Amino acid sequence: MKLSSLFLATIFAVAVIAVLLMVLGVNFRPPLPAQGAALYNPANEVLVKGVVGKIRDFACPVSEGEMGSHLMLNTAEGAVTIHLAPGRILRSQEITFAPGDQVAVVGSKVRIQGSADVIAREITRGNEIFVMRDREGKLMLVQ
Repeated sequence: MKLSSLFLATIFAVAVIAVLLMVLGVNFRPPLPAQGAALYNPANEVLVKGVVGKIRDFACPVSEGEMGSHLMLNTAEGAVTIHLAPGRILRSQEITFAPGDQVAVVGSKVRIQGSADVIAREITRGNEIFVMRDREGKLMLVQ
């Protein structure tokens, strides 16, 4: 086999592997230094008020890589991602939110993948109060 054929075969193999890794969703970002309750810092608690724009579920470090539920909250200061809890837990507790809901969120402000987000401890919607975590950030809702 010629050296040039071997070289081309190697390049082709590397390209195929790279495409497979991208298709399978391999994440090359560095991991966060903490996950779950360890991300919650009571010293960084804030009150955020706004209107729910969207509800999204995605794999989240706050939910330790599990599919977590999130509110995309439109506030006077701009859009904020609110990390709720693993989606399976919210569904089991029948806790739902809808676009247009006006909410007030007490939670810890965190920086996740370059975005300033809030991990919800308590959410108020009208007369309803949903307690997601204790004051230390440990998830209160259990399945």
